[in-house]
Amino acid sequence: MASFAHATEQRCTELGRALTAAGLTWNHNGRQDEPQYLTYTVTDPRGRTWRISPATNFQISPSRPAQIWQATCSDTMTHTPVLSARQVAERLREARR
Repeated sequence: MASFAHATEQRCTELGRALTAAGLTWNHNGRQDEPQYLTYTVTDPRGRTWRISPATNFQISPSRPAQIWQATCSDTMTHTPVLSARQVAERLREARR
């Protein structure tokens, strides 16, 4: 069974700070208590909407424990690999398509 215990309050705060530092507009659905349902909605500089969610424990590499977030944009049919908070914020800020 998939686990989402890695999506801690600290990691959620880290993601929010990274998104803000990247100049992105964002919010979340308030489901930090049940991270399997947690979703962040982010608008990139081109006005496209991305959804960021925590990856499952099966998707996280033990050698890269900070990489727990994945983003999807339905407008461009784009799905990022599992990334750290900083990496996902940078990827969305620099989205070009």
